[in-house]
Amino acid sequence: MVPDNIHIAHPDKLFIGGAWVESTGHGVIEIVSPNSEEVIARVVDGTEADMDRAVAAARKAFDDGPWSTMAPPDRGAIVRRMGEELGKRAPELAAAWTAQVGGLASFAPIMTGGATMTMMAIAGYADSFPFVEKRPSSQVHTAIVAQEPAGVVAAIAPWNAPYGIMSAKVAYAMVAGCTVIMKPSPETPLEAYIMAEAAEAAGVPAGVVNLVAAGRDASDHLVRNPGIDKVTFTGSTLAGKRIGEVCAGRVARCTLELGGKSAAIVRDDFPIEVAAAILGNTITIMSGQVCAMLSRAIVPRHRHDELADAIAKVMQGIRIGHSDAPDTQLGPVAMKRQLERVEEYVALGRTTADLVTGGNRPAHMNKGYFIEPTLFANVDNKSRIAQEEIFGPVLCLIPADDEEDAIRIANDSAFGLNGSVLTNDANAAYRIGRRIRAGGFGQNGMKLEFGLPFGGFKQSGIGREGGVEGLHPYLESKTILLDATPAGF
Repeated sequence: MVPDNIHIAHPDKLFIGGAWVESTGHGVIEIVSPNSEEVIARVVDGTEADMDRAVAAARKAFDDGPWSTMAPPDRGAIVRRMGEELGKRAPELAAAWTAQVGGLASFAPIMTGGATMTMMAIAGYADSFPFVEKRPSSQVHTAIVAQEPAGVVAAIAPWNAPYGIMSAKVAYAMVAGCTVIMKPSPETPLEAYIMAEAAEAAGVPAGVVNLVAAGRDASDHLVRNPGIDKVTFTGSTLAGKRIGEVCAGRVARCTLELGGKSAAIVRDDFPIEVAAAILGNTITIMSGQVCAMLSRAIVPRHRHDELADAIAKVMQGIRIGHSDAPDTQLGPVAMKRQLERVEEYVALGRTTADLVTGGNRPAHMNKGYFIEPTLFANVDNKSRIAQEEIFGPVLCLIPADDEEDAIRIANDSAFGLNGSVLTNDANAAYRIGRRIRAGGFGQNGMKLEFGLPFGGFKQSGIGREGGVEGLHPYLESKTILLDATPAGF
């Protein structure tokens, strides 16, 4: 069962070893619409035994197949063909995001189209990256450094941006010469099914790309499987810690892109109304369900109340509605448990800060996982609403004594994924950006560029995705020392 505008041939099967196969179990994953609270799709729920089958297929394809030893440009050509197949299915990918997550239909084509473009750009690294190069040596006649594939990869993607995140992981792994098991979030498996069908249509060799949708237990089993050489995970810091512990126990490689509690510093030179428009509208992007979201705003104490009033006016003008309505600015959060999580934090915030606006379910929406954009003012940066990732449309406004205090507050966090400063002074923006302990930083808003390195400091993760740096975690460096120069160098 899938929505009528999404065409998946085998939602009742798994893609393992180049074939659509039955699960060893009988479980079903139900996908619930955050707009209607109704079941809109069902796919098979993979088992631990299914995970083992997928690892065995990927292992065989890596160890015995041609993929890992294929010339990188040839791998890149196949990844491009897969990207072209996905480009043909852009409307389905957009519809899947809206149906499963409640992402705005007006934004879905931009989001999914951009993800396919990123995948094609990653394919281009197969032609330009120095996989093998001769290096100077003081010890031998010829020193060669080769970048070889890390091996079998478990790619685990979250529910908020399932296609963009999974497609990048798969593309980087494939270009590097790795084989992959896709493990999508159980809330958003449809894009991974479309990706598996695209791999099949593109002629990806059997076992190079595999798909098993499953819940937590089977996912943990996948990470613990000794046939997995590398795990790439995007999701919560709590789950990332568990994966990191498992990988450390058997010295498996891992890349972790985790949570954030990113701060925007408002400088005195920046107009209040412009700052309010940026902050009040940014927090509604994807219903606030963005790991790099600017969910803390730090403002000079003497401008705090004025900014609070201005942001409240912006939030009160936000149009809340079903995600397929063209004029909707804020759709639902993705699932019931996420709505309950946001409501729990709102209740906490009421006890420690000033609720300026929002915090309730919209009166005109009697079904669906909707909540108003919410602003807390006079927030103590030590409080839970300022320190913990809420992952919803909730903004904390924090007063600071001066610029030094603002930087201190911004860095006083267990996370370090993103940051921003609202200023018209580019010199000040650069100076402050260099002092913020975060993997990304932008002037005047939440600035993200996935063609460049993306990742975090501290508990926001390990490693980087995006840009050429995104290829490095899928490679192992090998140094070869020779007494003469081989042919071709």
